[in-house]
Amino acid sequence: MLLVHLLLLVLHLLAAAFWVGGMATMHFCVRPAAVQLLEPPLRLPLLAGVLARFFRGVTVAIVVLLVTGFAMIMGMGGMAAVGWPVHAMLGIGVVMMLIFGRIRLGLYPRLASAVAARQWPDAGAAMSGIRQLVFVNLLLGVAVFLVVLLARVL
Repeated sequence: MLLVHLLLLVLHLLAAAFWVGGMATMHFCVRPAAVQLLEPPLRLPLLAGVLARFFRGVTVAIVVLLVTGFAMIMGMGGMAAVGWPVHAMLGIGVVMMLIFGRIRLGLYPRLASAVAARQWPDAGAAMSGIRQLVFVNLLLGVAVFLVVLLARVL
């Protein structure tokens, strides 16, 4: 049973690291370099393509996080048996998933449509909205990591 829990935990952590690390890479590295080096007709299709790939990975990561998270919770006796850190992680995670849903199902289709139509101001506006929500999700992801650390020291 310990081996199963360890495997679930490793998969859970890898999925969280992919999502949060990917957001940090996009926000602090890829997008700023693209802005610096490329004009909108080149930059926005590149970013839309990168986001399409990243969002597929995030979707898989979310499924892995939910399956492994709830499996570990059930293995520990259910929600009533786990402490505040698990409740906090789950609550923050649900908010992050809702924000991702807004990005993936709302703003990203606007970006992709505007890029396909070569409507650079509209694409830029959609990208700006995505960037802002990704930053919020990045802060929430860091908060989850802080909850884990606090749970270890308290």
